[in-house]
Amino acid sequence: MTRSIQHPIRKTVQTPGTRAPKAILVLAALAAWTIIFGSVGASTSAAEIRIGAATVDITPSEPVALSGQRNVRIAKKVETPLSATALALESRDGDRSLDQAVIVSCDLVAIRPGILDMVRNKVKERLPDFDLTKLFLCATHTHTAPVMVEGRYALPETGIMQPAQYAEFLTTQVADAVVESWQKRKAGKVGWGQGQAVVAQNRRAVYANGTAAMYGATNRPDFRAIEGYEDHNLEVLFFWDDQDQLIATAVNVPCPSQEVGGGSTIHADFWDPVRRMLRERHGEHLLVLGLTGASGDQTSRLMYGRAADERMRRLRGLTRLDEIARRIVAGWEDAYDGARHDMRSDVELRHLVQTIELPYRQVTEAEVAEARREAAKYADDPAQTWNYRWNQGVVERYESQQAGTAGVSTMELHVLRLGDVAICTNEFELYTDFGVQIKARSPAVQTFVIQLTGSAGYLPSERAVRGGGYGAVIQSSRIGPDGGQILVDRTVEAIDTLWPKP
Repeated sequence: MTRSIQHPIRKTVQTPGTRAPKAILVLAALAAWTIIFGSVGASTSAAEIRIGAATVDITPSEPVALSGQRNVRIAKKVETPLSATALALESRDGDRSLDQAVIVSCDLVAIRPGILDMVRNKVKERLPDFDLTKLFLCATHTHTAPVMVEGRYALPETGIMQPAQYAEFLTTQVADAVVESWQKRKAGKVGWGQGQAVVAQNRRAVYANGTAAMYGATNRPDFRAIEGYEDHNLEVLFFWDDQDQLIATAVNVPCPSQEVGGGSTIHADFWDPVRRMLRERHGEHLLVLGLTGASGDQTSRLMYGRAADERMRRLRGLTRLDEIARRIVAGWEDAYDGARHDMRSDVELRHLVQTIELPYRQVTEAEVAEARREAAKYADDPAQTWNYRWNQGVVERYESQQAGTAGVSTMELHVLRLGDVAICTNEFELYTDFGVQIKARSPAVQTFVIQLTGSAGYLPSERAVRGGGYGAVIQSSRIGPDGGQILVDRTVEAIDTLWPKP
């Protein structure tokens, strides 16, 4: 562990009757502060970092219903395996543990209610020295992974792995990964870097009348604009063992992995070729955590320019998945070229866990009237269970709102400092506007925003609510733009506490 050296502040000798100019005194004070405490933003409490990582297979062994679409899809074929990858971090001062974290990236559409609690319960007895509140899971948002919650679809009772059965299998596997990663932790080094990869495409088309539509056609005469910003920054963490061997990497892409989202086979989407390409270049044992950034209004699918894209892929001999992976890996390599020159073994790790309260989005009279009409259309058709629940949920929210029993929504927020990097989480499909706010206001050199640590639905921007459409209407969203602003503010406040100002 490095030690800070206390430097004495040299006093200025003054001639009786004279004073040093105020500007000189201010500059001297600032210089003394820098000598003693370091520059603003620098790590203030370095410690030995210990790292462990593990990956497990979470691919179902039987046919299974897939989550992420309105209709029932039964997958009987596995195109690519699904995995969960755990990264364990601990900072130590000799034999004393200072702080800890375990992050698990899962090839799932979301972390459904109850899944995290099941994992924590299965880990509890096996890791008595680990603080279970410092564990969180996140989803890559592939739409070709199993359903985990009963009742969301009308499913056949036989011939498939039921959602509860898959949830039991999944959480057992993830718990094994958590335990293995924690038990394998050893002294190592960490680095961070930023690259760029054009993956995210805003998927909301805006028309002349002011309305918007997710995946709306852009070749119409009344098409006017793509609604929002696209974040092409690639935030990357690198982890080496004490022999400088790269063992793991965490890649934060502000785009969900749903390139093959409408399919009916098990598929990890673009993270599968990303992992394969990175392992081919940097060793077959490299563990890759896919972290989905704020991207509720984003997709990797093109909203326009498809013909040119298809031509270039034909010329390169690439599938669309391979093209996305090529871009991510190129951005990763750019980040790695810099980060490998700044490998650190004595970085500060601090991990805050808070429960924050967010107001529910208010349901209007017009919205509940429409929801009642739509729910009635689907109420007696078991094949339309998803659509019925989607609308009936709005009716129930309105009734709670009118009765004064709605209360507030609570969310578990994780904010970490790892050296010069901030990592923050949310449970939503968070619109990119909010993620950009967090990044812009954060005092960290780099900020990783990780969404879908839960299953709280879309959190749309104010302009998206004005435009309407899927992903912004009341059925899609339990928390509205005002709650999104509170989420941003609470997150930035938490980050600020880890970067104390002089």
